[in-house]
Amino acid sequence: MTTPTTERLWSVADVSAFLGIPVGTLYQWRHRRIGPRASRVGRHLRYDPAEVRAWFDRQAA
Repeated sequence: MTTPTTERLWSVADVSAFLGIPVGTLYQWRHRRIGPRASRVGRHLRYDPAEVRAWFDRQAA
């Protein structure tokens, strides 16, 4: 279980801007289960910024 964050959760658009990739790529990655982990909040996807950064760091390794 992850610890709660004080930073606001990121939307798909936020993650897209951070990674510099199209929103559609994030949806494809989610479908293929290869991108950063997201959670549903109602009908919206939200990302924990710390998890997105950790996922990004793992990609460079």
